[in-house]
Amino acid sequence: MKKILSLMALAMVLSGCADSYGSGPIRIGAILPISGRIAEYGKQTRDAAILAVEEINAAGGILGRQVELIVEDDEADPVKTANAFTKLVERDKISALMGALTSNCSLAITNLAMSEKIPMVSPTSTNDKVTLAGEYVFRACYIDSFQGQVVANYAVDTLKARRAAILYDLANDYSKGLFENFKKVFEARGGTVVAESYNTGDKDFNAQITSIRGFNPDVIFLPDYYSAVALIAEQIRNQGIRVPLLGADGWDEVAGKADTWMMPAFYSNHYSPESQDPDVVKFIAAYKARFGVEPNALAALGYDATRIILQAIKAAGSAQPTEIQKALVNVSGKFVTGNISFDANRNPIKSAVMVEIVQGTSGLTTRYAGTVNP
Repeated sequence: MKKILSLMALAMVLSGCADSYGSGPIRIGAILPISGRIAEYGKQTRDAAILAVEEINAAGGILGRQVELIVEDDEADPVKTANAFTKLVERDKISALMGALTSNCSLAITNLAMSEKIPMVSPTSTNDKVTLAGEYVFRACYIDSFQGQVVANYAVDTLKARRAAILYDLANDYSKGLFENFKKVFEARGGTVVAESYNTGDKDFNAQITSIRGFNPDVIFLPDYYSAVALIAEQIRNQGIRVPLLGADGWDEVAGKADTWMMPAFYSNHYSPESQDPDVVKFIAAYKARFGVEPNALAALGYDATRIILQAIKAAGSAQPTEIQKALVNVSGKFVTGNISFDANRNPIKSAVMVEIVQGTSGLTTRYAGTVNP
């Protein structure tokens, strides 16, 4: 009797797996910070993924099946990211994952993706280490070593800076990676760097800023997310420092958190909404029509990451995770954030843009300031 029950249980498990991957909706998971300190990033990335899935479903789906997007909120907490991954794999039986958003959260699940053989495409995790876990880990964004190089070269070539100060988050992999790569390139170009650090959640940066002021820098690099950057920048200006502030893609949305004291300021990003590229124009129009706001760069990356997964599923002719992984390696094409193909470490080969924070008609906005190719 026990043997019969065991065989029945095994049959039910196998049947469930077959239903998940062979029939019914194709399930894609997404792990994003829908609440917490960078919720604006997570919400726009989620909405862009929803748009991509709605578009493919309206066109008939993939393999004659509809696509189902299952979103989990990790609040930008690596522990919650790991818990969300386990839930999506074990309970929801996803075929692939779009996420996580931040580098530290992605790093919390890359080994899990490898052990469970679930292909994951992070839309925005730029830390160089993210894809090193193995062949199931991809990303839609360029990496910090490239981004740090872009900003450092812009400081030297365009702003003619020779002395750079850096204020970074010691507890954040994203911030540390950018700091290290900017410093390496800026010093290699003959510049001098001084660095100060803080911890995630700090509110008072005046001691570090006082030290930086004594260095008399030409530029200050702030590799962190928009909420922290706005606070730091205001304290920098309150101490009378007027040199250009520099940042990376984590600055997206900072214009809505700051005032004119933020300027002059420049940062690297993944696309510019000012672009007249037909794919960009079409995406912005569709996103605004669906959600009522202009999409930020993370939304564009979330849209591209989702479309990369959908393209791989179609090319694989299967919703089986192992088959999707094989197809992902060969994805190549034109997306909203540029032409994308993958290198040997599954990082996209693509360009970056520099944008400047400027005064608009109703507050701060951004202006395209140049493109940097790999």
